[in-house]
Amino acid sequence: MAELLRVNNLATHFRTEIGTVRAVDGVTYHIDENEIVGFVGESGCGKSVTQLSVMQLIGPPGKVVGGEVFFEGKDLLKLPENGPEIRRIRGGKIAMIFQEPMTSLNPVLTIGQQLTEMVRLHLGMNASQARTRVVELMDMVGIPGADSRIDDYPHQFSGGMRQRIMIAMGLSCNPRILIADEPTTALDVTIQAQVLEVMKDMVERLGASLVLVTHNLGVVARYAQRIYIMYGGRVVETGNCADIFAKPRHPYTVGLLRSVPRLDEEEGTRLIPIPGVMPIMFGEAAHCAFLPRCPYKIDRCYKEPWPGLTSCGDNHWAACYAHVERGPEEVRVKTGGECAPKVIGSTDDCKILDVQDLKMYFPVRRGVLQKKVADLKAIDGVSFDLMRGETLGLVGESGCGKTTIGRCILGLYHPTAGKISFAGEDMASLSERQLNAHRSQMAMIFQDPYSSLDPRQNAGSIVGEPRKVHGLVKDRAEQKDKIEELFRVVGLDPSMTDRMPHEFSGGQRQRLGIARALSCSPDLIVCDEPISALDVSIQAQIVNLLQDLQAESSDLSYLFIAHDLSVVKHISDRIAVMYLGRIVEICRSHELYDNPLHPYTQALLSAVPIADPVVEATRERIILKGEVPSPLNPPQGCTFHPRCRFATEECKQGIPPLREIGGGHQVACIMV
Repeated sequence: MAELLRVNNLATHFRTEIGTVRAVDGVTYHIDENEIVGFVGESGCGKSVTQLSVMQLIGPPGKVVGGEVFFEGKDLLKLPENGPEIRRIRGGKIAMIFQEPMTSLNPVLTIGQQLTEMVRLHLGMNASQARTRVVELMDMVGIPGADSRIDDYPHQFSGGMRQRIMIAMGLSCNPRILIADEPTTALDVTIQAQVLEVMKDMVERLGASLVLVTHNLGVVARYAQRIYIMYGGRVVETGNCADIFAKPRHPYTVGLLRSVPRLDEEEGTRLIPIPGVMPIMFGEAAHCAFLPRCPYKIDRCYKEPWPGLTSCGDNHWAACYAHVERGPEEVRVKTGGECAPKVIGSTDDCKILDVQDLKMYFPVRRGVLQKKVADLKAIDGVSFDLMRGETLGLVGESGCGKTTIGRCILGLYHPTAGKISFAGEDMASLSERQLNAHRSQMAMIFQDPYSSLDPRQNAGSIVGEPRKVHGLVKDRAEQKDKIEELFRVVGLDPSMTDRMPHEFSGGQRQRLGIARALSCSPDLIVCDEPISALDVSIQAQIVNLLQDLQAESSDLSYLFIAHDLSVVKHISDRIAVMYLGRIVEICRSHELYDNPLHPYTQALLSAVPIADPVVEATRERIILKGEVPSPLNPPQGCTFHPRCRFATEECKQGIPPLREIGGGHQVACIMV
């Protein structure tokens, strides 16, 4: 294949008050025609800055300080930064899809106005031609009723639809290279699968090349042909995707693969996280930047500068002395071992939580008098139980009611109907004072650790505050000892108690959230998407920590809410799958993977990519059409039937009940 883009020794620096950060430090790579290339690494490794530098989108305090970027025979870095020539290339021949579509779309302009602007600028069409082209693009990326929705504003579209609009914008001018920067990070796995398939089909149809910038190794394994692994602003390993996943040569690549939970892993397998965090590259590195975190370092690593890329054969390259001197057998992926055993209760007396026919309706009011016009049925008849020492995973797409269930259990919402029994007491019948007495035994770990921590309190005060609220503090000395103990339990240095939240990394802030949740020694912790915003290595640390805490305390139970089935399957004993306010399937976690019965569960599992190109090549793909219907106007009968590949007329007649199939496996589907 002909070479389309060549980047040589690219360097981008950011000047800060405490020094110059070498965000991109001598990156060399190429993109060929009609191929999909992946850039992989933790946050801060330089993936996104590399792509922005290529397009000259780096603004102060950043600056591209060196290198060459050849595209169509021209060095893009020698073109005037905002001159007409680079502007014709930027968005026209090289387009970019940004990570968060809502912040990339102008909220005061319609979708049609924003898309037609691109088409008219780069393709020279008149208003009528541009509008026709935009409707065609919206149809191509799967937006229903494009001709009627072209005049809608960004807030009138769901997250998945907004990301599709960003894809349409990127492809609107028939680019030769499409750069997708974390295009599916905030999306559900089903919407992620739809969006990635749309991008793949579109670039194939247009003969373009696709650059996937992501930390999701499964996405890369499923779609990329070649990959570049980045660390500390440099490429540390590159080559054919299948070869790198089968025989990773750099210790950092090995660490990433060890950190990822897989749907096909054996039960009880323990993840091996990469210790430490990604360094901020102030000044030139004297040695390999991965040295402090590397389990394979040798004497040469301390004596010589950061190694360059060395051939491993068959277009596979790695920047590592350990590989060169010890060979690939020393850095091959090893098993993570087994998780610590835990005890789960098995009798009714061991139930910590029993939810029966739970309903949570939110009234919809309109008009000057705020008259109730409808009910939004967030939860519509959910029943399940949770044993002491057990982890129940709750999965489903956004809007299915997962978080609402957690808030009802904690008493943050008062349910419309149903029964919630916690440790044998009906929570719904308790007064506010009685409920407060039980709240010390329940806690929540929130999705975003930064927004859930008070920025005006230091870490010690944040962790110790629940004990004060519930009257568990005896004296200052006892409180100080307890806070320091909690810091040690979650793997934080007790000397950090005086630090403010912004002085911690993302993984450390999540550990603070866990320490706060543990401060009153609760029996139940609701984990609401606790790792979705974290890098894979930090995710592994948090998952292992939660499992270790449960193994140490046989009474600690988790309700683990997430949409990533790989993580949920790894940590959960049982899994409940939710769709539009109802549980459609519930069983033991590994049985759900081995024998999924509900069509929705099958689609969810199919949508989760596995970090192994060989496995991905043989897996069945089930791409769900459309998005979750609105709870304000759910479909008649089985609410999943409009998206179900097995739906019949009978499915439209009534809502199937959740029924026992055998061995505790329950499913709500007439086809089973």
